[in-house]
Amino acid sequence: MNIKLRLQYDGTAYHGWQIQKNSMTVQETVTKAIEKITGEKVTVTGCGRTDTGVHAENYVCNFHTNASIPAEKIPYALNTVLPNDIVASGAEETDDDFHSSRSALKKRYVYRILNREFPDAVLCRYAWHYKYPLDTDKMQEAAKAFLGEHDFIGFASSGFSVKTTVREIYSLDVSREKDLITIDITGNGFLYNMVRIITGTLVYAGNGRINVSDIPDIIASKDRNRAGITAPPEGLCLKEVYYR
Repeated sequence: MNIKLRLQYDGTAYHGWQIQKNSMTVQETVTKAIEKITGEKVTVTGCGRTDTGVHAENYVCNFHTNASIPAEKIPYALNTVLPNDIVASGAEETDDDFHSSRSALKKRYVYRILNREFPDAVLCRYAWHYKYPLDTDKMQEAAKAFLGEHDFIGFASSGFSVKTTVREIYSLDVSREKDLITIDITGNGFLYNMVRIITGTLVYAGNGRINVSDIPDIIASKDRNRAGITAPPEGLCLKEVYYR
């Protein structure tokens, strides 16, 4: 049977999702846990990569198994062997052709910025501490330029291989509650570091280093050097993956 598994994880201790030779990753940790409870060798397919230090509240993966454990009981078994910073939050049997990445229609990410003079000992793993003033009205105005379909090659780091760099952003909102700025973005897919580079660009708009009126031209230029910095990973969290 093909199992659709939902996970939550704190990415601080891991070198991202995807298995690497000499680094601990979420995929490797989850795979070993599944193999322990099923007694089988399995291939765990993720809904996408997350970078070192990036978190997930609703990460979706899938794997095929012949084990007799009922699908709904799998999270209970997994959580007895998974470390505390990875939690299986749900599982169900799904169609044989379900693929957690290729079957996804859209993804939602949230990036948080702590915008004040001093850092926070609790939030340091979950928000980017940026101590300089940011104009969130300018950031929200700049966000409008990213909506719709664009070639986002100028907002991607090197080291990826995809058929096309065109993506569609369905929503991009910037809000502030006291010292915490939240950037909420949903799209049909994202390039390598794309959300973090968009965040860095919005920060540059908020601190005046980039004029808001220049954002459409920066996107159209496809020039990575004209966009903002790549925001650090700890502020980023995968919130939801949407399927039919």
